[in-house]
Amino acid sequence: MDTSSRQHLVFVAGLSGSGKTTAMAALEDLGFYGVDNLPAQLVPQFLKLCGQTTPPIEKVALAVDAREEQFLRSVPEVVDSLRKSGAWIEVIFLDSSDEALLNRYRETRRVHPLSPEGSVAAGIARERELLIDAVSMADLRLDTSAMNVHQLKSRITDHVRGEARPTVVNLVSFGFRYGPPRTAELLFDMRFLPNPYFEGTLRSQTGRDAPVARYVLDSEGGREMVGRLVDFLGYVLPQYDREGKAYVTVAIGCTGGRHRSVAVAEYLSEHLKGEGREVNLIHRDAERES
Repeated sequence: MDTSSRQHLVFVAGLSGSGKTTAMAALEDLGFYGVDNLPAQLVPQFLKLCGQTTPPIEKVALAVDAREEQFLRSVPEVVDSLRKSGAWIEVIFLDSSDEALLNRYRETRRVHPLSPEGSVAAGIARERELLIDAVSMADLRLDTSAMNVHQLKSRITDHVRGEARPTVVNLVSFGFRYGPPRTAELLFDMRFLPNPYFEGTLRSQTGRDAPVARYVLDSEGGREMVGRLVDFLGYVLPQYDREGKAYVTVAIGCTGGRHRSVAVAEYLSEHLKGEGREVNLIHRDAERES
C-alpha cells in the first residue's frame, strides 16, 4: 500500500452526539483536510490521490459514521493495513454516558440516526454495539460527558500537537450522612479511621486543621490507608491519562464530612500536586454544623 510517509491520517469515531463535528472542526483548524463518511475501502486510494496533489495534502481527518454499517465493518482491516505499511495513523474515539447523550438529544430535539422512528436510548445501544471494534482500535478515547465544545477542541488540539494534558483529579470530601457525590467515579470510605469528633478539643475543628490531620493520618490505620490510596492512584491515573480521560472525580467520605475525609483529601491533594498533577479540591460538607 503506497502512502506517503509524510501523511498524517486521523480517524474520528464515536457515538452520535458525543462531539464528532466539534472534533473534526478542531482538526480542520489545525490544517487537516476533513472528509465525512468515506467508505473505508476507498481510504488507501484517497490517500494516494492526496499525496499526488500539488502541493500534497499531508494531513487528513476522516469521520467514521456508524450509520454506514457495511463500510464500518471494513475500518479495522483498513486501519491495520495502513499501520503495517508505516503510515502515520491515529484513531480518536469519542464516548459519552447514556445520560449525557439523552440530555443532548432532548435539548436539540433531534432523532437518533440509528433509531429514527424509535427511542433515542435504543439508538444509543445499537450504536455502541456497532462501534465496539472502533473502541478497541482507539489511540485516544475521550469521555465528553462533562465537556463543553471549547474543552473538547482543546483536548483534540493538545493531543494532535503532542501536548495532551494529564487527567485532572477532582477530589471531593463528603459526609455519608448527606449522601455521596453523584458524580464520583472512585469512592473511598474513611469511617473505619479514629474519629476526632469524639475528642473534645478536636470536635469543633476540621481536617484542614493540623491537630485533626495528625490525629487521623498518624494513626496506624491512617498511615496504611493513605499509603494504599497513593499507590492505587499512582497506578490508575496513568491509565486514565492513556485513555484520554479529561477528569476523574475521587470522593473521600466519612460520617459527617468534617474530619477524617477532609484530612485524607487534603493529604492526597498535596501529594498529587507534588507529582505534577492538576487537582481541584472541594470539601463539600466541612462547614456543616456537626
